[in-house]
Amino acid sequence: MKTFYSVLLCALITAVSYGQEQKETQKDTTKQKTTKLTEVIVTGNLKTDPVLTIVSNKYDEKIVQPKNVADLFNNINGFSVIKRGNYAIDPSFRGAQYEQLNIQYDGGTKAMHACPNRMDPITTHIIPEEISKIEIIKGPYTVRYGATFGGIVNLVTQKPDFEDYGLHGKVSGGYESNGNSLVNLIQLQYIKDKYDIVANAGYRDFGNYEDGDGTEIPSSFRSTDYGVKIGYNFSEDQRLQAHWRQSFGRDVLHAALPMDTEYDNSSIISLDYSLDNIGKTVKSLTAKAYYSYVDHLMTNTNRPSFRMMEAASGVDAITAGGKIELNWKPFEKLNIFSGLDAMYIARDGKRTRLVKMMNGNPLPTPVEFNDKVWQDSYITDIGVFTEAKYSLGANTIFTAGLRYDNVTSDIQDPEADFEAMYDLEKRTEHNISGTVSVKKRVSDKFTLEAAYGRGVRSANMIERFINHFTVGQDPYEYIGNPDLKAEVNNQFEIGFKGNEPLKNGFNSFKYETSFYYSFFENYIVVIVDETLTRKFNPIAEPRNPKVFRNLDEAYKTGFEAMAQIDFLDHYYFKSEFSYVYAKNKDLGESLPLTPPFTTRFVVGIEKDKFWGNIQYNLVSKQDNISRSFGETETDGYQTLDIRLGVKPIKNVTLGVAVINALDEAYNNHLNFSFTNQADFGSTPITEPGRNFSAFLQYKF
Repeated sequence: MKTFYSVLLCALITAVSYGQEQKETQKDTTKQKTTKLTEVIVTGNLKTDPVLTIVSNKYDEKIVQPKNVADLFNNINGFSVIKRGNYAIDPSFRGAQYEQLNIQYDGGTKAMHACPNRMDPITTHIIPEEISKIEIIKGPYTVRYGATFGGIVNLVTQKPDFEDYGLHGKVSGGYESNGNSLVNLIQLQYIKDKYDIVANAGYRDFGNYEDGDGTEIPSSFRSTDYGVKIGYNFSEDQRLQAHWRQSFGRDVLHAALPMDTEYDNSSIISLDYSLDNIGKTVKSLTAKAYYSYVDHLMTNTNRPSFRMMEAASGVDAITAGGKIELNWKPFEKLNIFSGLDAMYIARDGKRTRLVKMMNGNPLPTPVEFNDKVWQDSYITDIGVFTEAKYSLGANTIFTAGLRYDNVTSDIQDPEADFEAMYDLEKRTEHNISGTVSVKKRVSDKFTLEAAYGRGVRSANMIERFINHFTVGQDPYEYIGNPDLKAEVNNQFEIGFKGNEPLKNGFNSFKYETSFYYSFFENYIVVIVDETLTRKFNPIAEPRNPKVFRNLDEAYKTGFEAMAQIDFLDHYYFKSEFSYVYAKNKDLGESLPLTPPFTTRFVVGIEKDKFWGNIQYNLVSKQDNISRSFGETETDGYQTLDIRLGVKPIKNVTLGVAVINALDEAYNNHLNFSFTNQADFGSTPITEPGRNFSAFLQYKF
């Protein structure tokens, strides 16, 4: 985690390289541009940045190749990952996950998963090496980036490098020993004064890994990705940019899901426009439009259930939306952002089952069934917002924001049994969210932040419309509820960070911490309904399905803390802590997927041409669990990671690492359990054992 000053420095350096406001200077024969970023949320500016943010960057220096973008979150304080294999990985922050987190690319582009088991979350549709930094707003403390319940995660892709005009690029390759896994990437960019083009392509081939006990975990996959970004500068203050990317996942094994992915194809296109320096009062206008399509096929061909029943499910998802925002300043101390955004999600698809055995006896003629997975459903969210920032002084900013969301949902091809349960009329919800906060730079060495946010999230499509499908951590069938109320997060938080200079060989002491408390209204959970029986394989246990319901009383509290000592100019020692406590008072248990107390100790060296660190991870036992969700207690564990990087010659970076150097056999509390796997019981999937990696990158 970066301190305020390192974040500020990185943001200022980045801001020199890309965005709206362009200025050309002459330095020898090289032209350079100074531009203002449009795709980022955090720019290192006290007067415009949201409160309580994290920026994690320098990913091009990381030497461990993540299987998917979610793995980039592993070393960000407060984050965990929900794992169903090596591909279907979701980030979790402070016990908030899935649609409770507002995850997006480049300040607004979204791509929703097609699979009801989340085999293809948004983090699978982008090349991890393409990410330059990740920005996190820790709660519902801004209304400008869509409806937000538990926080915003903005994945910022790499931008054109305007240091030199002409053709430049980079190639990289990586290898991991545990699974004999390979990663390759090539990126090219061509820069002129009026336009710029960036293109990249990557290929990833990961095999099954072994855990710390030497057990092979079915987790292999292949993926091919490419993208093209084209920008045109109409003037120094006006820019248009188009971004197209496609991702193709193949032969993906999911250890903790009932089926595997045959293919997962996604296409995403986005268009961004910015106009700056419009006038004295109206300062700037930005606009974004995007469209994504995901085509997904999963089968049970390689599973034990195949001899009794062949199953194949082809599903698709469309996500489309956009945003227009006006920045205006009625007077010097008041800065206002007003706008309109929209998001449309539509899903459809079916599952075909060819039943070959019934009640343990082979059928003379297999019987075919067709099940409607998404029942041709859609959700539309149109939001209107205004957020004002008022300067109370040179170093104090007060922020207030208000947002209204009009959410419409409908199911257009329901199954007969689902239609019999509910009055399936088109439904419209009216959600009001808002925030107030204050940020004060007490001195150059200390910053204080405090905020309240009311985040409102309408139920997602699984919670509304899933019909007798096993989509949870347990073997229950789940049934949606189209009448769910929107859940509300009332979150209070106070945080501070500072930097104190030291003497006698010690350079500085940096620290940062946040404390938060949330109480929820209408929190959405699944509860067993003993009046209903399971639909598929009715003699199997458990007999009663679960139905999504709203809770009346639930809350969450916790903190993150970081302390770092820099010494002898190039060395540092850092410690990080994160803790979450959640309570479902209605059922007298924890809320599901609450991570355990986590501690990290890191000692490292940072030089221009050499860097390295040793990281010791301690994760506590988790016995505060949600038994109604199917959770079991998880033992604590300790792991050790070693990373080294060097730049032996100009433009070349070489990295090596040993992850889980002690070869610990363990599983994270948020991991799902093995499902429909030969030779595996219903226990949480284990993490990789000792893993050696190497990474080489060349820039030109």
